Amino acid sequence: MKLQDLEIFIVGNPPPGWGGRYFIFVKLTTNTGITGYGEVYSASIGPHAMKSVIEDVFERHMMGENPENIEMMFRRAYSSGFTQRPDLTVIGAFSGLEIACWDILGKSHDRPVYALLGGKMNDRIRSYTYLYPMEHHDTSAFWTSPEMQAESAVEMVRIGFTAIKFDPAGPYTSRGGHMPAMTDIDLSVRMCAAIRTAVGTKADLLFGTHGQFTTAGAIRLGVALEPYDPLWFEEPVPPDDISSMAKVANTVRIPIATGERLTTKSEFASVLSGGAASILQPALGRSGGILETKKIASIAEVYNAQIAPHLYAGPIEWAANIQLAVNIPNILMAETILTGGGFAGDLINNSIVWEDGFILAPSKPGLGIEFNEELARDNPYQENRLHLEMQDDPCDYKNGNSFTGGSSD
Repeated sequence: MKLQDLEIFIVGNPPPGWGGRYFIFVKLTTNTGITGYGEVYSASIGPHAMKSVIEDVFERHMMGENPENIEMMFRRAYSSGFTQRPDLTVIGAFSGLEIACWDILGKSHDRPVYALLGGKMNDRIRSYTYLYPMEHHDTSAFWTSPEMQAESAVEMVRIGFTAIKFDPAGPYTSRGGHMPAMTDIDLSVRMCAAIRTAVGTKADLLFGTHGQFTTAGAIRLGVALEPYDPLWFEEPVPPDDISSMAKVANTVRIPIATGERLTTKSEFASVLSGGAASILQPALGRSGGILETKKIASIAEVYNAQIAPHLYAGPIEWAANIQLAVNIPNILMAETILTGGGFAGDLINNSIVWEDGFILAPSKPGLGIEFNEELARDNPYQENRLHLEMQDDPCDYKNGNSFTGGSSD
């Protein structure tokens, strides 16, 4: 059995666009006719340029190879161009292709992917979601309204979630870390207070940031949030600054989580050895794929750390996250986008089962999904914007700031 053909789908994500502006899916076909699907997460170049990168990685390192030889193909991609170091773009392309290889292998053995990784450890996976506007909410006002966010939190708890995430402490700027504005600290505290009052002890609060603070600024905000006992303080400083993140972890009494912008075991191991975080959030469409992320999870075991796979992408990365989560002992929870329905659910014919706050372990072969190629082809992404983009403007210390939840526009 050898890898023979590649097809790439760049799929536009219709409004409200939770999960990003578009999804990049790959389809691999073997010379024996078995197909497998994967997903590349949030490239740092435009989607159409990324298509060429994916094609190059496949043709250079994978075409004609047995899909079982994942370790060899990873080493080729990791070493490409005489590098042998983490490369977010190349490894991102490889990650999606690697996921598709596992889908092929599961189908060829008539077993779920997790069965090939060591079997089932967990029958169901605890899930969490961001808070999103309800139908009657003013979407533009939602992101800075503790009352609306608390109402959304109550609804998420009602349908079964036991953990909810929110991001009130924007902005995310290309300028690097900044000191938070007093208005941002005040809003963050009021939002935590409102949500904690609304849900009580029925749900953990997950405080999302994306590396936008200086070390001192992150500590200042984190200390202000401690009375509301969040389960994590996410990526409080830029993700490449491990020593500063460790300072935050050693000062703030909230567990630090990080990982959505990291790739390969090399970067994750540095986080753990540096004492920067106790919760890792790999995005499997970027982190190196399923096998590499299982290695990351194994390294985390040694440090008594847990895994919470990140998801701000499409349903195939979600499916890969679930296969890994079912297999590993140190899973904390897995992200979903609401309950996984809507357009994303339609893309896989709603073949993943979310029930009362948990994702049930799939039983079908491979990734356990049915990819709707017709729907994907009917929704091509024609523009050339990035999946997510930071603003150039600095933090506004006078008028306040807002993060709009990563919606497409």
